[in-house]
Amino acid sequence: MRESLLDVADLTTVFETSNQKVIAVNDVTLSVERGKTLGLVGESGSGKSVTAMSILRLVSAPGKIESGTITLSIDDTSVDLLRESDSKLRKIRGGRIAMIFQEPMTSLNPVYTTGYQVMEAILLHKKISKEEARRKTIELFDEVGIPDPSDRIHMYPHEMSGGQRQRVMIAMALSCSPDLLIADEPTTALDVTIQAQILNLLKHLCVKRSMGMIFITHDLGVIAEIADDVAVMYRGNVVEHSDVLSIFTKCKHPYTKSLLLCRPMLSGNNKRLPTVTDFMETELQNDGSLKILEKSVSDESLRRVEEKGRGRHLYPLKRLAQLGYSGSRDDYEDGISYAGETESPLVSVKDLRVHFPVRRGIFSRVSGWVKAVDGVTFDVYRGQTLGLVGESGCGKTTTGRCLMRLINPTSGTFMFGGVDISTMSQSELRPFRKRFQIIFQDPYGSLNPRKTIEEIITEPMRFHGMGGSRKDRQQKALDLLEKVGLPGIHYLNRYPHEFSGGQRQRVCIARALAVNPELIICDEAVSALDVSVQAQVLNLLKDLQSELGLTYIFISHDLSVVKFMSDMMAVMKSGRFVEFGPSECIYKDPKNEYTKELIRSIPNVNIDQIESRQKIQI
Repeated sequence: MRESLLDVADLTTVFETSNQKVIAVNDVTLSVERGKTLGLVGESGSGKSVTAMSILRLVSAPGKIESGTITLSIDDTSVDLLRESDSKLRKIRGGRIAMIFQEPMTSLNPVYTTGYQVMEAILLHKKISKEEARRKTIELFDEVGIPDPSDRIHMYPHEMSGGQRQRVMIAMALSCSPDLLIADEPTTALDVTIQAQILNLLKHLCVKRSMGMIFITHDLGVIAEIADDVAVMYRGNVVEHSDVLSIFTKCKHPYTKSLLLCRPMLSGNNKRLPTVTDFMETELQNDGSLKILEKSVSDESLRRVEEKGRGRHLYPLKRLAQLGYSGSRDDYEDGISYAGETESPLVSVKDLRVHFPVRRGIFSRVSGWVKAVDGVTFDVYRGQTLGLVGESGCGKTTTGRCLMRLINPTSGTFMFGGVDISTMSQSELRPFRKRFQIIFQDPYGSLNPRKTIEEIITEPMRFHGMGGSRKDRQQKALDLLEKVGLPGIHYLNRYPHEFSGGQRQRVCIARALAVNPELIICDEAVSALDVSVQAQVLNLLKDLQSELGLTYIFISHDLSVVKFMSDMMAVMKSGRFVEFGPSECIYKDPKNEYTKELIRSIPNVNIDQIESRQKIQI
């Protein structure tokens, strides 16, 4: 007999203003069992997090829970959380139900040590002494895999890595031995290796403590690693609910099918990614509801979608041979093109180093150096994409910013179009700036919230003296918005907050294109996006490259995304390249152990592993 821990029935949560009523969660029914994990999957805005906040009764005005029941089994009794008093609910939160939030740096108080914050939660719910709470905190830090726990409890959040901060959040959530753990996108911002560690830790703790878990994510690859049952949400509705094996082998809803196929796969060699619109479209009904219309998608039509796109463009064959790869066309797949043997690279970097001084004492004397980039050499040819992949802190972003001259190099040279720009003054560099642009990771943080989209896109044109009049610049902004999939003059007068995350990233791409650049550096440009929106943006970047002849340096910690986008790929660790070559070759036959570890850490939909995991748990 399977024991149900949490039962959610007919839950409806709305956000109501004087102008409109938005149904964020619509008649949702879910259940979670002890020792089991329910995966809650969907895009941003699908209602996943609002469902979790509703369970904890943390939905704030203008939101409200309109109807439904939420029943939690506590010590052989059932409690309806929607009808409990605020005082009793405060004891249940943290004590019986705990939550891990997506971004630990914003969830942890920066002015208190991490140990103090975990002890605070223990003392609030348990009647024990401070010394006992301290001892329990050290035990929790050790249980979640934080090294030297007796020392780390005295550290502040900023003194820990992203993975360690997330482990602190897990320790805090587990501090009062909850019956139910809600994990809201706990691994989205983490490197794949740290993500794998966190997933393994949560799986182990869930079984060890006989704890139920709701794991919220937009990535079905992660769900395959951790979930027992899956609920797929779309526009506030649960459109599919089944065990994890059925979701991956015989899913029925077109939205689920699209989520499964729109993520780049390491084992695939697609030129283009399928998107949600390839599988379904929505139709607005008179009552305000959305009707989902499934499209007929055969294996043949899907293959045509995936094969229609830009092929890879590699180094000249002689250069490939010098790198230790084959110099014969016969050893590479059909459809691959090569730079000319006498062609000069657009970007040529030699022995680039960026070292930051470590200063100590009242006189700020230099006591050492942080070698963020420590002697990298590479070329990028016109129309080519170089992928830089590695964990946080490996030097990827510093390399990109140095090429933009946002950071000055310590030593080394880099040529752009045959001109050495590494030692140019800012005034000398200004005419070159329109030839290379950058797209940052967070589109909301890189767009001025006080400016309209028209002002944002036309500002670089005005700065570089492009466009004869405002009308000319406005027309070019309209053309660029249409090119990135946002057609219509009404977009020009909007502000960044009026767009979704994917739309804001499209605005950033349009701004980068405004000055007709030759090179665009994409610094984690899709890391913060849902997998379906990510697929749209990656396809867009490839289409623009084919149409405009753009050259990309694509920076990411996700090897599957880099492999899909890049022609040549560099794997970075501790400021150095540990592997460099054609992206397909590196995946098929990685030579460095670090590269192998990155590949092993990527969440993988392996049906055999899912089946064996289910057999063990029966």
